[in-house]
Amino acid sequence: VFKGDVKSAAQNIGKTQGGEFELVIYQNGTVGTGYLANNPLLQELPDPITKAVWDQYVTISPADAAKLGIDNDAEGNTQLISVTANSKTVVLPALVQPGQMSGTLGIAVGYGRTKAGVVADGIGKNVYHMASFSNGSIQYNITSGVAAEKQNADFQIAQTQLHQTYMGRMNVVQETSLKEYHANPFAFKEEAQKISKWDDKVEPSTLSMWKGHEYKDHHWAMAIDLNACTGCGACVVSCNVENNVALVGKEEVINRREMHWLRIDRYYSSPAGTAEDDYKNLEKTAENPEVVFQPMMCQHCNNAPCETVCPVAATTHSSEGLNQMAYNRCIGTRYCANNCPYKVRRFNWFKYHTNEKFLRSNPSMNTDLGRMVLNPDVTVRSRGVMEKCSFCVQRIQEGKLTAKREVRAMKEDEVVTACQAACTTGAIVFGDINREDSAISKLLG
Repeated sequence: VFKGDVKSAAQNIGKTQGGEFELVIYQNGTVGTGYLANNPLLQELPDPITKAVWDQYVTISPADAAKLGIDNDAEGNTQLISVTANSKTVVLPALVQPGQMSGTLGIAVGYGRTKAGVVADGIGKNVYHMASFSNGSIQYNITSGVAAEKQNADFQIAQTQLHQTYMGRMNVVQETSLKEYHANPFAFKEEAQKISKWDDKVEPSTLSMWKGHEYKDHHWAMAIDLNACTGCGACVVSCNVENNVALVGKEEVINRREMHWLRIDRYYSSPAGTAEDDYKNLEKTAENPEVVFQPMMCQHCNNAPCETVCPVAATTHSSEGLNQMAYNRCIGTRYCANNCPYKVRRFNWFKYHTNEKFLRSNPSMNTDLGRMVLNPDVTVRSRGVMEKCSFCVQRIQEGKLTAKREVRAMKEDEVVTACQAACTTGAIVFGDINREDSAISKLLG
């Protein structure tokens, strides 16, 4: 039975005078309260919204950032900011966050560890002491006595995505309203799927420089429901673990050398139009933007542009629709990455295993104990080799061999990729599109 005095509590809240800023101390979706801070997989997992890794920061609204003279450029460069609350002060980099309410600051807990391990120690500041204790509970929202001041020092935040909006996004993220969808489920696709010629717009299937492929047995395919994707990143971590993907650390992420086979693009809406004279404004996000998440990995194109430019046939097309890599043939020209329209190929700039430089960020490949968690079914790539999503080909082969040992045909949806298995919302569907009883075949009609 509730015995509290609601009226008295409301009066006490009313007596609290708010200041210029309100500080919100929160848990992010990667290191949580800090008990996961020593896991490099989570340190290098991009935050769903800010796309920052290996860093702690103060989120601030664009309006407040402008008042304080803070600016984030296209390379993640920003300024340090001091935040004071409950007579405690921390100095952290400021990250301008579109859509954040003016007058609010946000700092994630879980950082500033000193004895957590080689990965977590020394990253960020401990902000637990900035919270207050009132009426028997910890208050993580500080509404009074909060001050923020720009420091005369710069800082570079490691972010995996620095563009916030997308010009001509109709071709990238296809959107429509529920009302329009019910009227015509394909209306929002009609314009996006056309290719411009000098005199007309035509369907992509009518133009090709190459002969198509015929898939007589299996034809593996994947579909992702963008309505269901929350951008949590569980698929990214599971892909890294399953496929022995190297973790490179903050410095190499800043150098744009992250190795994730699967990335989740986050796009904000923009108030600008698509007229040519309004293109510059498309770079600016809306004051209260809508957000969409788009997982992006190798599309295993039917006529893949990467395959045609490789001079040594290191990337080829399989009889089952997979764009596959022969690591021992790759000589590292990177022509394939340059020719990939989705920018999903990853190049091994270093030998990430048995390399002391990556001991902190990549212990699973640089310690005897760590190497015991590597997947023995997947090759550990070496320096100078290109890699990408394989549709978990090792799981496909396992499914085939299991069926062969049991003297039976493969069951529908027997093969489950790592990203699909980890997706909590069921947004990822994978299977054999040649089977009418498979989920992917039913989904795509």
